[in-house]
Amino acid sequence: MNTLRRQLRSGDWKSLLACFLYFDTGFTVWVMYGPLAQSITLDLGLMPSQTAFLTAVPILAAALLRVTFGNLYQAVDGRSLALVGILLSSIPPAVLLLMPGTPSLSLLLVLGVLLGMGGASFAVAMPMAGSGFPPNVQGLVLGLAAAGNIGAVMDGFLLPRVAEYVGWQRSMAASLPLLAIAAAALLLWGRDHAPKSGSALRAAAAFGFSLVALMLLVLAIDADLLGLGGRSGMLLLPVVGSLLMVAVLPARCRAVFARRDTWAVMLVYAVTFGGFVGMSSYVSPLLIDLYGISQVEAGVWMGMLALTGALVRPVGGWLADRVSGVRALLVVLALIAGCDLLFAALEPGLQLGIGLLLALYLLFGIGNGATFQLVSLRWAGTTGLMSGVIGAAGGIGGFYLPMALGTAREAFGGYSVGFALFGGISAAAWLVVFVLRRQWLRWAAPAAAEAESPSLAGAESA
Repeated sequence: MNTLRRQLRSGDWKSLLACFLYFDTGFTVWVMYGPLAQSITLDLGLMPSQTAFLTAVPILAAALLRVTFGNLYQAVDGRSLALVGILLSSIPPAVLLLMPGTPSLSLLLVLGVLLGMGGASFAVAMPMAGSGFPPNVQGLVLGLAAAGNIGAVMDGFLLPRVAEYVGWQRSMAASLPLLAIAAAALLLWGRDHAPKSGSALRAAAAFGFSLVALMLLVLAIDADLLGLGGRSGMLLLPVVGSLLMVAVLPARCRAVFARRDTWAVMLVYAVTFGGFVGMSSYVSPLLIDLYGISQVEAGVWMGMLALTGALVRPVGGWLADRVSGVRALLVVLALIAGCDLLFAALEPGLQLGIGLLLALYLLFGIGNGATFQLVSLRWAGTTGLMSGVIGAAGGIGGFYLPMALGTAREAFGGYSVGFALFGGISAAAWLVVFVLRRQWLRWAAPAAAEAESPSLAGAESA
C-alpha cells in the first residue's frame, strides 16, 4: 500500500482522478442501449440483427471518433476537449427525457453516434492521465484511469430497474448528474501536462466533419440508400467509416498505419477491449434469449461482469509493469480463444455460461491493462494519437462482436458461430504476438529480451 501511495504521489493524482471520472461517466453513457435492449426491441419491433446494430452503433461511433478526437488532443488542451465530450454525451439522454412519444430507430441511431462520444473519451482521458506521471508507473496509472470501464456497472444495475417505473427513454437521464460531477472534477482538478503540436483549427475541423459524416452514414445504411442491403451495409459500416476517418487525418498521422506494430496492437486490442465493450453492449439480450431471464436480472449479471472486467484492468497494467505486457498477452489471448471456443462447442447452461463469461471478462480486463502498458512505451510522445487509433480498433472489435452474435442468432438460430468466430480471431492475435514477442521485448522489457536472446541486441527494430 505504501508503494502504491508513493507511485501515485510521483505525479498529478488529482488530474488522474478527474480523468477516471470522465472516462467512467463516458462509459456509462456509451453502453446504455445494451441493458435496455429488450424494452427498445419490443417498443420498436426490431429483428435480432437490428437490435445488434442499435447496440453496436455507439461502440463503432466511439471507435471511429477516437481517431479524430485523439488527433485533436495532440493540438488542444485535454481538459477543454473533455468538457466538450461531456457536453456532446449529454445530448442523447436529455433529448430522450424531453421528447414525447416513442423515438424512431433512425433517431436512436443518430443519438447512438453521440453516445459514442462517451467511449471516445478514452482518446483524451488516457493520455491526459498519463501525462502527469513518470514512465515507470505508466502501466498502473493508465490501468487506473481506464478502470472507468466500471461505468457500465451503473447501466446494468440501475437502468433496467429505473425503466420499470419511468420507461426506458427517461431512465437514461440518470446519467446526467454523473456527467455533471465529471465536468466539475475536470474544472477543479483536470490538468493536461502533454506538449501540443499541429494545427488546432485543422484538427477541430476534421473532428467535426467526422462526427457529422458518421451520423449521415448511419442513416444512409439504415435507409439502405447505398444499395448494400441490410446486413451487408451494417457489416461494411466500420470499413467505410474507418476510411473516412483516416482520410481526414494529416499525412504525418496517417504514417502510423505504415508500421507493423500499429496493426498488431490494433488486432490485440480489438480482441481484449472489443470483447469487453462488445459483450457489455450485448450480454443482456444474449442472456435473456439464451436462458429466459428477466431484463432486470440480465442487467444485474451485466453489471457484475462489467465490474469484474473493470476492476482487474489496473491489475493487468500492474502485471505488465512487472513481467511485460508481451508475456501477459501471450497467456491472456490463448485463454480468451479457449473460452470462446468452449462456449461455441458446448452451448452451456446458465451456470457454466456465466462461469465462462466471467472468465472472459477477467481476461478482457487484464488484457486491456497489459496492452496499454505497451502503447505508452512504444509510442511515447504520440500517445494521444495512438490512444485514438488503437482505441478505435478496440471499438471496431466491439462493434463486430454483437453483430456477429446477433447475425448468427438470426441466421442459424444460435450463437455458436459468433463465439467460434471471435475465438478464431483471438487465436490469430495470439499468433501475431508470439511471432513478434522477441522484437517487442526489446523496447517493452530490454532486460528480459537480453536474457531470452542476447543476439537480439543487434536485431533490426520493427
